Amino acid sequence: MGSQDDDLEHGGKDEAEIASVEKAFEGTAVPRWEKQVTLRAIVVSLVLAVLFTFIVMKLNLTTGIIPSLNISAGLLGFFFVKTWTKLLDKSKMLTQPFTRQENTVIQTSVVAASGIAFSGGFGSYIFGMSSEIAKQSPEASTAQDIKDPGLGWMIAFISVVSFLGLFSVVPLRKIMIIDFKLTYPSGTATAHLINSFHTTEGAKLAKKQVRVLGKFFSFSFLWGSFQWFYTASDDCGFKNFPTFGLEAYKNQFFFDFSATYVGVGMICPYIINISLLVGGILSWAIMWPLIDARKGDWYSAELKPSSLHGLQGYKVFIAIAMILGDGLYNFVKVLGRTLFGLYKQFCKKKLDTSSSDPHSPPSLSYDDKRRIDVFLKDQIPAWFAITGYVTVAAISVVIIPHIFHQLKWYYIVVIYVIAPALAFCNAYGCGLTDWSLASTYGKLAIFTIGAWAGASHGGVLAGLAACGVMMNIVSTASDLMQDFKTGYMTLSSPRSMFVSQVFGTAMGCIISPCVFWLFYKAFGNLGLPGSAYPAPYALVYRNMSILGVDGFSALPKYCLTLCCVFFIVAIVINLIRDLVGEKWAKFIPVPMAMAIPFYIGSYFAIDMCLGSLILFIWRKVDKVNADALGSAVASGLICGDGIWTLPSSFLALAGVKPPICMKFLSRAVNTKVDGFLGS
Repeated sequence: MGSQDDDLEHGGKDEAEIASVEKAFEGTAVPRWEKQVTLRAIVVSLVLAVLFTFIVMKLNLTTGIIPSLNISAGLLGFFFVKTWTKLLDKSKMLTQPFTRQENTVIQTSVVAASGIAFSGGFGSYIFGMSSEIAKQSPEASTAQDIKDPGLGWMIAFISVVSFLGLFSVVPLRKIMIIDFKLTYPSGTATAHLINSFHTTEGAKLAKKQVRVLGKFFSFSFLWGSFQWFYTASDDCGFKNFPTFGLEAYKNQFFFDFSATYVGVGMICPYIINISLLVGGILSWAIMWPLIDARKGDWYSAELKPSSLHGLQGYKVFIAIAMILGDGLYNFVKVLGRTLFGLYKQFCKKKLDTSSSDPHSPPSLSYDDKRRIDVFLKDQIPAWFAITGYVTVAAISVVIIPHIFHQLKWYYIVVIYVIAPALAFCNAYGCGLTDWSLASTYGKLAIFTIGAWAGASHGGVLAGLAACGVMMNIVSTASDLMQDFKTGYMTLSSPRSMFVSQVFGTAMGCIISPCVFWLFYKAFGNLGLPGSAYPAPYALVYRNMSILGVDGFSALPKYCLTLCCVFFIVAIVINLIRDLVGEKWAKFIPVPMAMAIPFYIGSYFAIDMCLGSLILFIWRKVDKVNADALGSAVASGLICGDGIWTLPSSFLALAGVKPPICMKFLSRAVNTKVDGFLGS
């Protein structure tokens, strides 16, 4: 931890030693902020926002694992506008060249729009309110604890809660970016990528990456459409191929031929993929068979497989315990680092003020000077941010209780009073660690507001709705600060960054509910365990809310003991990872990742480990091309398979069913089927 703080402290000096980036753009004028937000940028952002929302929504409703898509958004934005400008240039109609600032605007808008598909809770708290999920958790299934998805109220709710986070941290942008020099690793990496696109060598590499992405996009899309023909019912198709035998298949160990998760595995760190597999083996190969053997003793043998009083309860609540243990540890760690970092910054500022020498030479590099000049040029007034926050908060305090009568207006006021402080902590912590704790703050709201409301006043639904309010505020706040960092390093105006973030958020508030509504109407078994879209986090979030309201009365025998053990184990594993240092931590599993297969199985972990294996071998054979093109291959696999969900959804809505069912049977069952058909 100390070494990381030292790295942060000397970050400015290290940057000064690196070859100047801005020297390469010295002769290029920086366009005014109005010229950075162009019509073509808006059009391209809209197209890519729809594409990426489908991808994020599919990931959200299958496993809930969503990798960073910043590189894909930046690359595709560059490709589309570069093609556009090239065509206009040939026809002598090009009036404004494509700049890195415009590229940054596109990337910001697209990521903001697709981010709503996650922070909007369509795979977690919003869908957790539905009757489909409530049927799997009968402890709180009264009318006041259920609200089925509706396009109108979802758009209204997301619209009034998603903009508050943007206003909450705008006045702090100079402190975070210039004074504290926070790194914001994702924002910095995206800026380096966009800057490289607009150099001669970088443009050549970008063209190569786009070609590779296009090839794998086509392959993934065609593979998805080919698989569709063999999925006439739920248990049919390649996704149910018993790769390691039928017994392993019953315990969720099989390769489901998903191009999406092979691509996700190529993007995620090796240790995340290994952690998922370890969690799957620990749960489905060891724990669940042992607990299942206690059927009739620990829980009634007459219970349905989906009952939370039986084996399903152990799966869900032990996973929740690990997620909460991991979340609590990281919350305390990041909050501690945030407070310690602030203390160091203020001490350093005090020391600098008391020992300032007017004759001392400036320590800023050429890049920093130029970036600071541009960053401070277009100010966003503090009164605008404060007025915006108060106005949107007042509107939402009126509207939200009409959508969720269980969430009283004074609950919302309390959230809005403390939210700016939490948004600041999340944005600062994200700048240090690149880790947004938005979902952790959301879980905090679930327990506090749910318990405050109480079971008799719809506490379950109140907790889930409060989670949405809090999660959206802190998530958009950290996203905006990441974008300010990207804008700072690409000489993009803070105003254009804010406008593009607002535009992207507005798009997301419309596109994400519509895409979810399409999934909801097209796939009738959405949210059911074992279906194509089980939405595992919906049940997890609902049961967290039930725990917050009802306590531990709903847990099966010994489940609380096991939950406590795994809660502590998650904290201990995280502590060990931090104590042994980065060199050895990469060999220790991540508890949060281990918890995900506890409920849904290991099939996607096998896909992701295959993606890791492909990238690992590729790097051993040809490291240069693997590093340059690996993300493009992964993005193509994810995008192609993800966008296939659009035509498949329309086919399902139109009542068009696949013509073939490819199913795998044991020899004994096959003999019986043949005998039945022959009789």
